[in-house]
Amino acid sequence: MMRRRKFITLIGGAAATWPLAARAQQPGKLPTIGFLGQSTRSATSEWTNAFVQRLRELGWIDGRNVAIEYRWGEGRNERFAEIAAEFVRLKVDLIVAPGTPAAIAAKQATSTIPIVFVGAGDPVATGLVASLARPGGNVTGLALQTPDTSAKRLELLREVVPNLRRLAIMGNVGNPGPVLEMGEAKAAASKLGLEVIISEIRRAEDIAPVFDALSSRAQALYVAGDPLVTTNRIRINTLALGARLPTLYSSREYVEVVGLMSYGPNFPDLFRRAAELVDKILHGTKPGDIPIEQPTKFELVLNLTTAKALGLTISESFLLRADEVIE
Repeated sequence: MMRRRKFITLIGGAAATWPLAARAQQPGKLPTIGFLGQSTRSATSEWTNAFVQRLRELGWIDGRNVAIEYRWGEGRNERFAEIAAEFVRLKVDLIVAPGTPAAIAAKQATSTIPIVFVGAGDPVATGLVASLARPGGNVTGLALQTPDTSAKRLELLREVVPNLRRLAIMGNVGNPGPVLEMGEAKAAASKLGLEVIISEIRRAEDIAPVFDALSSRAQALYVAGDPLVTTNRIRINTLALGARLPTLYSSREYVEVVGLMSYGPNFPDLFRRAAELVDKILHGTKPGDIPIEQPTKFELVLNLTTAKALGLTISESFLLRADEVIE
């Protein structure tokens, strides 16, 4: 059973018709969106569904006046490059690229096909865009403020694990997004007087040895999310439960599969807003003229079943502050 507070999101209106949209009215010439999924279809189905639903609301229906080609990267950087190259060969009209590695792969594959990234880390620092206000080139999208929320996330964790002194921080160091977040989390943990253990991963095979190495050294685990982590989130949470480590994440998708808690952007909302950017581009707006957007909805999610399994007592005040409690 889930309890969730309801949010109201203001939705922008439709844009005027432009030449690319007119292609939808010509038989056999549907505008084609290449969707470069960062993980697997099942792992990110809620995000994809939110994107497709918002497109429908804006008048774009897959198979009728737009075509969507889905490919799944399974959290592997080499797959992102292969898929991006395939989309270029297919001559898609637009690429949607969730996450920093997928967005970078898409940009490296084409300088002409419009790209909309969703949830990328610092897009200026990683070279995706020239600036947030004026991206330039063929790229626009929604950036994450994940590193900026690390301190808030740790403060919330200390409320749930009050005697926390030793914190492990795990992330994929082959992805610039988690590297930024891990650095921010380490700095925030140090300010709180916590001893920090950094656990680096680059591939799925690195995950189990991390938990073997942590053994009884840490009292909680901060996990920096990315495609590799999303793809392996069930495995990570199972190992963490076995090691009796409370886990902290940046989004609710990890908490749904027995992670302890998360605080961060609402990803389905980001994908709905990505659909609005796609709509603008299909109506003729150049991606480089569309400012980079940032999250506006943040949520605190707690898995109460996991908390009980770990022997943690959650205060009523904390439960009331949570946007969602999974029981």
